[in-house]
Amino acid sequence: MMEGEMPSRIGKKPVPVPKGVKVEVSDERVQVSSADGKRVLQRAVANVTVKVDGGQVVVAPKDESRAALACHGLYRTLIANMVEGVAKGYQKTLLVEGAGYKAELKGRTLVLTVGYTLPREFPVPAGIEVECPNANQVVIKGYDKELVGQTAATLRRIRPPDPYRGKGIRYDWEKAVRKAPKGKGK
Repeated sequence: MMEGEMPSRIGKKPVPVPKGVKVEVSDERVQVSSADGKRVLQRAVANVTVKVDGGQVVVAPKDESRAALACHGLYRTLIANMVEGVAKGYQKTLLVEGAGYKAELKGRTLVLTVGYTLPREFPVPAGIEVECPNANQVVIKGYDKELVGQTAATLRRIRPPDPYRGKGIRYDWEKAVRKAPKGKGK
């Protein structure tokens, strides 16, 4: 190990595998599956070794090189996210706020009416489920943490929250920061 290089604290932790989840490690991929879904991580064993020991997955660097140490914690976290995704799934909730603003699902297309001349149509990506429990709420679900987060961020970007009126699309946990209206000089 080079001076100043530390092994990853996160990478050292084994990933617990819940009941009903199956982890398979082959030459260059890790496959995590359950009755609900399946996730595959390609080229996962470039600089690390992945082993399944009983009810947990252990990730270790192949050698003491800088690249192997850098990949150690990353691949452990990616595998942990895959295990949690197929076991429980991920979910993000967006709120659509404003007079006349609404969201509705038409087949695999989310139609957002958010103050533009025409409604914005968003095709739902494969591997993602979208629900609209009411006209002002969008629930995004899926097994892939990255894809769920990216879909939520893309939808939010269609009409970010306005700091003066509070209108727009925001996460359910996000506080609407309100600014005082700009005055006409003092």
